[in-house]
Amino acid sequence: MRPELAVRAEAELGEGPTWDPAAQRLIWVDILGSRVHTYDPATGRRTVLATEQHVGAAKPRRGGGLVLNLRDGIGAYDPDGTFSWLHRDPVPGRRGNDAAVAPDGALWAGTMRYDETPGGGSLTRIAPDGTATVLLDDVTVSNGTGWSPDGTLTYYVDSPTRRIDVLRADGQHVLERRELTTVEPGAGFPDGLTVDAEGCVWVALWDGAQIRRYTPDGRLDRTVPLPVARPTACAFGGSGLRDLYVTTARVGLDRPHPLAGSVLVLPDAGQGMESPAFAG
Repeated sequence: MRPELAVRAEAELGEGPTWDPAAQRLIWVDILGSRVHTYDPATGRRTVLATEQHVGAAKPRRGGGLVLNLRDGIGAYDPDGTFSWLHRDPVPGRRGNDAAVAPDGALWAGTMRYDETPGGGSLTRIAPDGTATVLLDDVTVSNGTGWSPDGTLTYYVDSPTRRIDVLRADGQHVLERRELTTVEPGAGFPDGLTVDAEGCVWVALWDGAQIRRYTPDGRLDRTVPLPVARPTACAFGGSGLRDLYVTTARVGLDRPHPLAGSVLVLPDAGQGMESPAFAG
């Protein structure tokens, strides 16, 4: 399994790849560049949307348009480009980071401090009507979030812990949190993740130059080396949801690899699952 170039770019902090099944395109963001990108692998067509703030994630909405995890809260773009706030909660020195849509159509949105102050971030559930419920309030760098095929388990990463955790939640509270696995020192930090149709967790390792696949019992099943030091997240997409797209970053690197900041793809890596759209 060898990575290939999907989108050549120089994103400062590429993140949040998401396959939009309705439009058959990949959505991804450059957080620090305040840009939302789309890419159609069938035609090669690309678009770029400039945002007013740093944007941690962008996800498709059920009725069209996008929902965004921004610096000051959760915003939405209608299909005609009209912007509105769903939940505005500005905190000086804090921004939105990774986010994911749960099986029930709610958005789970993470935050972090720019200076990565321990415990300065959170994980919040945003209901389709914009109601916000804080699920975790002692997070440092809220990152990868994904669900098991049956929707009963949530996989979650707070990067400095080096752990991938398993959560059980009822929509209002986290009822249980346990460790699935811990990434050993020297191998990088777990960042964004996705779950495949077999229930295995694929995770990008920041400063680890690799993607890993873990089984539902936490066993390391596969390691895929990458040419870039800072992969940030991964998601299945393309025809049949079999290609694994990987976003990357060049921020903080003195001599970044020529592909740092681009989107890579691992063709026919496995069988992904369709991501739900935000129901709001």
